Amino acid sequence: MPARPVRTRGRIDPVVAVVVAAILIVGVILFVMMYQGSTSTSAVPAGTCGQKTLSYINANLVTAGTSATLVSVNETHGVYEVTVSYQGNNIPLFLTRDCDLLFMQGRDITASATGTQGAATPAPTPTPVKTDRPVVELYVMSFCPYGKQAETAMKPVADLLGTRADFRVLYITQVAGVTVDSIESLHGPVEVQEDLRQACIEKNARDKFWGYLDGFNAACSSLAGNASAAAACSTKVSSSLGIAPAGIDGCATGPEGIALLSSDEASAVRTGATASPTLFINGVRFSGARTPEAYKQALCGSFTSPPAECGTVLSAQQAAASGSC
Repeated sequence: MPARPVRTRGRIDPVVAVVVAAILIVGVILFVMMYQGSTSTSAVPAGTCGQKTLSYINANLVTAGTSATLVSVNETHGVYEVTVSYQGNNIPLFLTRDCDLLFMQGRDITASATGTQGAATPAPTPTPVKTDRPVVELYVMSFCPYGKQAETAMKPVADLLGTRADFRVLYITQVAGVTVDSIESLHGPVEVQEDLRQACIEKNARDKFWGYLDGFNAACSSLAGNASAAAACSTKVSSSLGIAPAGIDGCATGPEGIALLSSDEASAVRTGATASPTLFINGVRFSGARTPEAYKQALCGSFTSPPAECGTVLSAQQAAASGSC
């Protein structure tokens, strides 16, 4: 894994530089500790580790009156990469999967002395599983910007082939009990509430679901830190589509919604879906471009007999940034 410099927008503010330096010092100390051996071996969920890291940074490293925010958590090379944003700067950190040891950088030891990466063996293209009616499963988090990108790319495919295949959006959470408060999601409790609303709309107003995602992502996806504003924005989008908000709210605040997220969590564990977005078609993980045309081609290759709609060419334009939460 190559060294990961701190990404900045222009010159780093002196306060930010101090924070980054503090994190680096802590990282070096803990990196040494890691090689002295750690007795903790049990992994914690990625979302839980991200929140723990953010809490540590805000309690110990930032300037009084300021705070960092969580951008993403990815599992890479057997560790978690936790990216936080502080005063306009994205700062990548690395943690062991037990979330005990923090370090700032990693180095790919397969690189040659001249800096050339060792040749990697290309991963084989998975063979599609063909069925008469394919199943599309897209795992997301409702406030993950990369999940939003995948949903935006998938909507034209669902519009084109929604009567020919079964499309499902599933939500990556951890459900520890039988109340809404027992549910954890990477971007916090506002995301939990929206995951519940979306799961309930998908179940109870399926014909309006992709329209709702389109409207929510356009108007409401910046409101992860404001519960009342996010709920009001969701209600506005629902009402504009003729979805009765009262019925959805009843589902989202009660056992029905919790059961839906519990089922999604079980599916995520079964398939190994830990990042938003993760796409499976007939149980085969998709790893191609996040474009409507790439999604359509993968889906059409999973039909026993592709329908005539597969001849329609969709957009091949991909979002500028492609990552995961």
